Amino acid sequence: MDFELKTLSLAGAVSEKTDALVVLVPLAWKPGKGLLDGLIADAMKSGDLELKPGKLLKLWRAAGMAAPRVVLAGAGDGSAKQARQAVIAAVGSLKGGPAQRVTLCFGSGISAEVLRASVLAVAEASYVYTTTKSKPEGRKLSHVTLGVLSADGLQGAFDEAKATVDGIEFAKEWANRPGNHSTPTMLGEAAKSLAKGSKLIKCEVLGPKEVARLGMGSFISVAQGSEEELRFIVLRYDGAPARGKAAAAAPTLLVGKGITFDTGGISIKPAAEMDEMKFDMCGAASVLGVFRALAELKPAINVVGLIPSCENMPDGRSVKPGDVVTSMSGQTIENLNTDAEGRLILCDALTYAERFKPRAVVDIATLTGACVIALGAVRSGLFSNDDALAKGLQDAGEAALDPCWRMPLDEDYAESLKSNFADVANVGGRAGGAITAAKFLQRFAGKFPWAHLDIAGTAWKGGAAKGATGRPVGLLLTYLLAQQPPRLATRPAVRRK
Repeated sequence: MDFELKTLSLAGAVSEKTDALVVLVPLAWKPGKGLLDGLIADAMKSGDLELKPGKLLKLWRAAGMAAPRVVLAGAGDGSAKQARQAVIAAVGSLKGGPAQRVTLCFGSGISAEVLRASVLAVAEASYVYTTTKSKPEGRKLSHVTLGVLSADGLQGAFDEAKATVDGIEFAKEWANRPGNHSTPTMLGEAAKSLAKGSKLIKCEVLGPKEVARLGMGSFISVAQGSEEELRFIVLRYDGAPARGKAAAAAPTLLVGKGITFDTGGISIKPAAEMDEMKFDMCGAASVLGVFRALAELKPAINVVGLIPSCENMPDGRSVKPGDVVTSMSGQTIENLNTDAEGRLILCDALTYAERFKPRAVVDIATLTGACVIALGAVRSGLFSNDDALAKGLQDAGEAALDPCWRMPLDEDYAESLKSNFADVANVGGRAGGAITAAKFLQRFAGKFPWAHLDIAGTAWKGGAAKGATGRPVGLLLTYLLAQQPPRLATRPAVRRK
């Protein structure tokens, strides 16, 4: 989708040639003397327009308006969160209709946060998946103009929002694809395509032989029951290279769980809703999405993405409950439940991460149903061995409207992971399952600041709205951009249309 930032008042919006004009009206709005101002004031006075976020009044061929369709949308207190609700409702009401060009106009001055939230909301409300449909009905909405009273100080936020949309939609694309259209090999090709499109990104994809030479026995054990070969994807974004004798800035590492389909293995899952286990690679998809956005924004930071990817299938060669495997770190693991496989591939990736001497490592995984029970679909679970890292991620989540919630990592929770036959068991029972999974990963993250995002409740929706959300691309990108050196922290300007 094409986005344009334009200086536009309500008086000017009357003459705007567009298929649909959407006007956000916050509680603090004050009417002027123009036609559109009068229309809004009359609608409020009559009670036809409520300003609660998401409340709409749709008009057809309103007298004096150039746009054939006008949607007046209540924006509540005008905050980023309530503006997002308003935009999703307004643009959603146009979805499936004939409107291809839409102008979104703000009835008062706005902040960079509101602009960013509005751009992302437009994309979210109009997104359509089409890849595997025989007669795809693509997104009709093709061009969105955001009309603001003044663009001063908003260009950077606008550019960042557009890049974030591209990253989120890249993540959604790969997460939404069925398992046979998103194999580990295909994920590797998607990663390579990012490197081909940017001089700042390099990609290496390792196969079974290379992974075996690295000693990733835990990762290999999960993949051994599938006909599809595993892939270990290494992406590097070098936006802050070494200058002269100065060493390059230590990278931030993102580690994404890439189980492209999860049957549960020998500990097989129930048949109901197993199709949704194609979403078990949403952590990997979010890493790909972040790199897609980095290629566009070109921030002065260094980032490494690691994606261990395979299927978890039941077969005569599959790892069995009770089997003991040796991880890349040398620690042995008793596999008590083969459906707790995500931590088994992530632990080897965390050990591999040590070679980059990272400033911080964040793993992202649809790891536990227990996290869904704890936090639902509102906040991702956050676990960390470093307070500063945890705060940075929490602050980024709030700013990006992609929130997380910090969970405990008390050492007492590790007691249930003790094994009589290995250094550690891969599960510790039902109680505190999201925490014990994080405690397992923590054993392999002792050499760097580390955080774990459990996105099992936030990465996709089920039911009639089934599909990937693209979370937590927004959170991760906001966090990474905040790591730029202060004098380079402003976003690169992109020529306005």
